[in-house]
Amino acid sequence: MIWSIYILRCGDGTLYTGVATDVVRRFEEHCSQGPKAAKYVRGRLPLQMVYTREVGTRSEAQKEEWRVKRLTRAQKEVLIGSK
Repeated sequence: MIWSIYILRCGDGTLYTGVATDVVRRFEEHCSQGPKAAKYVRGRLPLQMVYTREVGTRSEAQKEEWRVKRLTRAQKEVLIGSK
């Protein structure tokens, strides 16, 4: 399985970073606001997928997620704009 990292822009302008093997399915789970949606994104509709990148293994994806989550908002915006 190939793991990917993704960044969502929430309706309130905040950014949410996550990892998944199927980014489209995961995005749909977030948008549905159901029990599989991340608590952070609940009530923050509409959601917009602004960045995705295949990373490799789950471990590599989680390490990259941790690195991205530690970036400042300005650095994340540069990352998003580079895609």
